[in-house]
Amino acid sequence: MNLSVAIRARLSDQFALDVAFLAPPGVTILFGESGSGKTTVLRAVAGLLRPDAGSISVGPRILFDASSRQDVATPERRIGYVFQHLALFPHLTVEDNLAFGIRHHSADRRRQKIQQVAQSFRIDHLLGRRPSVLSGGERQRAALARSLVTEPTVLLLDEPLSALDLPTQSRIIEDLRVWNETHRIPILYVTHSHREVFAIGERVVVLAEGRVIATGTPYEVLEIPENPSLATLAGFENVLPATVLSRTLETGTMHCRLAGTHVELEVPLARGEVGTHVRIALRAGDILLATGPPRGLSARNLLPGTLTTLNRDGTTVVACVDAGVPFVAHLTPTSVDSLGLQVGQKVWLIIKTYSCRSAV
Repeated sequence: MNLSVAIRARLSDQFALDVAFLAPPGVTILFGESGSGKTTVLRAVAGLLRPDAGSISVGPRILFDASSRQDVATPERRIGYVFQHLALFPHLTVEDNLAFGIRHHSADRRRQKIQQVAQSFRIDHLLGRRPSVLSGGERQRAALARSLVTEPTVLLLDEPLSALDLPTQSRIIEDLRVWNETHRIPILYVTHSHREVFAIGERVVVLAEGRVIATGTPYEVLEIPENPSLATLAGFENVLPATVLSRTLETGTMHCRLAGTHVELEVPLARGEVGTHVRIALRAGDILLATGPPRGLSARNLLPGTLTTLNRDGTTVVACVDAGVPFVAHLTPTSVDSLGLQVGQKVWLIIKTYSCRSAV
């Protein structure tokens, strides 16, 4: 059954939510900057926030409808919700945490359901322990199992893996994917991680300032961004206006001139005839730097420029290069040292054709 959300809610003088989307069975990612309304949508679906207008339904079952004044109480909505901070009961064992939501079942049925979901998330050996002695990954598995043991019709996940290391995230994502293949309910999954979007997302709904600005598959939305704000959200640090100069069907490429310059880039063939204005998006990590004219490379875009800034950001060095327009490149500290890079130095940018994305 599909989850249908079409709601409006004014939360303050500065922020209003106005969203409409359909989430079929499977994982739909809610993606956007902090404050864009992602968690507010989850709260409305769960019944923790009452919209001013609109409706929320799961298949034919109406959870909320402002026009007919229907508003199903939160405990009766059959919604599983895993909060960012998990909210496990600290004084209860894992087994008792899981049993809390199904306490109306018989003891035998409770044990059966708890054992099934505990095995699915590999915590059956932890049922007798309290949350305080579990690792972060174990607590997250317990929180997921507690929501799923109730057999919800919709699952809401609010940045559930943000505090975990990558290997632990990967294992939990795989277990959730396997569970989802069997049960196929709508899952709304809030995350800031591009990696999680591609690892588990089947669809993406992008929010900005309380509104939906893009929907589609992860590839359609994040690899072919349709506007500058979406490109920034998708992790493209360079968004460059350009004009299509030529198109070559045989090679699947087109040449574009960056706006206000004589700089040309070869990019993959996309929508837009000759003369069309497009935006070229390029991730900073996909740009290589050289201190001399590169030779013998397969990369088609080799641009001379001047290094204008070098700034350390954690384990990354952010380099800005003026090549007719400003480019941002990400380097490792080791590469900066080995090349002896300094502000004011002449450098070359090396950009592969298929590192570029373009949209009208």
